[in-house]
Amino acid sequence: MIRLLLCWVALVLACWSGPAASQSLEILTGGKAGVYYPVGLKLKEILERELKGVTVTVRSTQGTVENLNLLQRGVGVLALAQGDILSEAMAGNPEAGFPSSRTKIRLVAAAYPNYIHVVARRDARISSIRDLVGKRVSVGAARSGNELNARALLGAVKLSYADLLHVEYLHYGESVELLVKGELDAIVVSAGLGVKAVTDASTRAQVAIVPIEREIVETNGRMFFSTEIPANTYPGQSEPVPTAALNNYFVTTIDAPETRIFEITRAIFGNLDEIRATHQAIRGISAEKALAVRPIEVHPGALSFFRAKGLAN
Repeated sequence: MIRLLLCWVALVLACWSGPAASQSLEILTGGKAGVYYPVGLKLKEILERELKGVTVTVRSTQGTVENLNLLQRGVGVLALAQGDILSEAMAGNPEAGFPSSRTKIRLVAAAYPNYIHVVARRDARISSIRDLVGKRVSVGAARSGNELNARALLGAVKLSYADLLHVEYLHYGESVELLVKGELDAIVVSAGLGVKAVTDASTRAQVAIVPIEREIVETNGRMFFSTEIPANTYPGQSEPVPTAALNNYFVTTIDAPETRIFEITRAIFGNLDEIRATHQAIRGISAEKALAVRPIEVHPGALSFFRAKGLAN
């Protein structure tokens, strides 16, 4: 009888203490052939080590738009997102995939820039964005940040999807497979430098990265800034390629407790060397640049961290 009573007490204590002993935290990323996902896996490793009693899961998504919609619905605590789309989400732009304002999203810090890669088969004879007319092109998952970037890029030269022969809305990996098979002429990949999808395409097929001239980029200066993909970033790319870029951010929800976001921010920026080693794309991340540009309101927990470091007002 005493043994039975002791077992019952132990069971009650285990049930009572369980939730406090382990807390779950979900990171929203992107496709597995992109940059968001491997960065998310590294963050999982760091956060589980630095935040005691926390179990982290990493969700592969369609990217920025889905991530912000999930945060608004209370799914996920930390996400990666493109800076230009953050403004669209807060404004509630239906054309960008936000039927109403995503009022709960908050900034944590800048992560790294996305580079626009327009990768074309050499036999498709595409040497400029205007040469996409009459071609078969994958623009990324429908209403993803990648796809919105593709629309903006075509719009900068007064083109639309109607000018293309065929449009596919595919993740990076699927896009590469069709490009390699010759079933697509070009793909648009908005991602960090060294993204696996472009490396795979460059290794498996005769392709070229199409240049995007400064004058085209400056047509949409609200979204893009002009830069270049350095020579030898990808196999067979011996010369630098001018292109457009935009910033990515770590974001969260206002529902996340201030102390939790402070801890997450401290864990990220206290392990920058480890994060930089994850992927070529994120080597430029720094605490000094983290809040230099703020497309939406900063979460109080992140702001407290940077204020304590003397890096924010």
